[in-house]
Amino acid sequence: MHPLGFIHGRFQVLHNDHLVYLLAGKALCERLVIGITNPDADSIRDEPTNPERSTAESNPLTFEERKAMIEAAMVEAGVDRHSFSVVPFPINRPELIRQSAPGDAVFYLTIYDDWGREKLARLKGLGLATHVMWERSEDEKGIKGTDVRAAIRDGGEWQSLVPPSVAALVEKWRLRDRFNGN
Repeated sequence: MHPLGFIHGRFQVLHNDHLVYLLAGKALCERLVIGITNPDADSIRDEPTNPERSTAESNPLTFEERKAMIEAAMVEAGVDRHSFSVVPFPINRPELIRQSAPGDAVFYLTIYDDWGREKLARLKGLGLATHVMWERSEDEKGIKGTDVRAAIRDGGEWQSLVPPSVAALVEKWRLRDRFNGN
C-alpha cells in the first residue's frame, strides 16, 4: 500500500463509474489526493487527443460543486473523510503540475484512449511515479459524463447513474435548469 496516492478527473457530473475509479485508487493508498482537472475556465486548454474535453458544454460545473460531489460520494461510500482531499489539478498545463500535486505521490490512472496515454506520458515525463490501475478499450468505458448531463438536461433517467448523495446535490442545485440554459 502506498502512503500517498493521487488520482484525477473532470467529474462533470460525478457518476457511479467515477466512484468505482476513486475507490480503486483509495484501496491502493493510505491517503488519496483527488485532483479535479479543468477546475476553472482559465485552466482549460484544447487537447488534440480529446478535443471535446475543452468545450464549455463539457465543463458546466464549478470546482467547488465537483469537490462537494466527490466528498459526499466518498463519505457515503464509507471512506474516512480525513483519508482523502480534493484539489485543483492542471493536467492541461504540464508546467504547473509539480506546483499543484505532491511529488511523492503515486499517480493512479486508467487508460481508455489516446488521452489516457498522453496523461501517462506527461506524468512520467515529469519523473512522477505512476500506476495504471487498468487499461481498457473505449467500448469498455461504461458511464460517460456526457450521457449523464444529457439525461439530466433532457429529463431522462439519470439517478441510477450517480451515487445517491450526488443525485441529491444535482436536485438541490437545479442542474437541469442550468444544463437547459435557464
